[in-house]
Amino acid sequence: MGAQVDIKTEWKLGDKIATREAYGQALLELGRVNSNIVVLDADLSGSTQTKLFAKEFPDRFFNMGIAENNMMGVSAGLALAGKIPFASSFAMFAAGRAWEFVRNSIAHNHANVKVCATHAGLTVGEDGASHQVIEDLALMRSIPTMVVIVPADAQEAYSAIYEIANYEGPCYVRLGRAKVPVCFDKNYKFQIGKANIIHEGSDITVVSCGMMTPRAIEASKILAQEGIKVELINSASIKPLDSKTIINSASKTGCVLTLEEHNIEGGLGDAVASAILEQSSQHIKFKRLGVQDIFGQSGDAYELLDHYGLSVQDIVSEVKVLLKK
Repeated sequence: MGAQVDIKTEWKLGDKIATREAYGQALLELGRVNSNIVVLDADLSGSTQTKLFAKEFPDRFFNMGIAENNMMGVSAGLALAGKIPFASSFAMFAAGRAWEFVRNSIAHNHANVKVCATHAGLTVGEDGASHQVIEDLALMRSIPTMVVIVPADAQEAYSAIYEIANYEGPCYVRLGRAKVPVCFDKNYKFQIGKANIIHEGSDITVVSCGMMTPRAIEASKILAQEGIKVELINSASIKPLDSKTIINSASKTGCVLTLEEHNIEGGLGDAVASAILEQSSQHIKFKRLGVQDIFGQSGDAYELLDHYGLSVQDIVSEVKVLLKK
């Protein structure tokens, strides 16, 4: 064992913490209680925050170098040998470059590998379009048996890492580079396949994931001041989706808006739309708000969100437009 690392695992509401930071801290705590947990990284441990685990457990940490495909194959082998591997890299590389190895080596063998990908979405910021993966949810959702999770804040990310460590099977967790406000308290517990209703409403259902959830909370406060009652659902579990909770809400409000920091093709919006079309007998007004099938560009993380129509005011405006249809 290496040097003991101090960690902070409780955050106040409103604190701005990147979900990748919560990942690193949860991983370290898990390493202290479960000797079967091993961590692999593709030469990015400082950015993915697996460096915390590496410092304390150097014999259970493997820097695979810039060889993401090999990292996934080795992770599958370790899982089949009884270990619980957490394989980490940037989302562009973990979900994009290594997709075939995630599919064939991990998922096809139902290997108990946790692919935890950081620096996803537009909020990679200045790294630009080549690194701003907005297709990863679509890629991972398409793989049979793959669980897909997008935590909204540090508290949910922390809880989700504990949840997947106890789940037998392949998982993909999407984590961010940018700091986002904490919107859940320390008692919050994430569950695979379960969405949570942040607050109830009767006019429109807003389903969000990831860093769009804090923005949705702000937007719903503005709308409430104008008499519009939003039922806000945080759906960190993209696959399996909590169709029951979402459809019950949609049936009540008759109107659904989905929010994601991802291409509108193949992400949360498509998952929700499919569930409603297949399982609801009602006519429901529907709109997906996300990246509109275009690539990103270099810039400040939050300025990019505003530029691509994902600001708090954009959410407010889309709600109003949808309600008027």
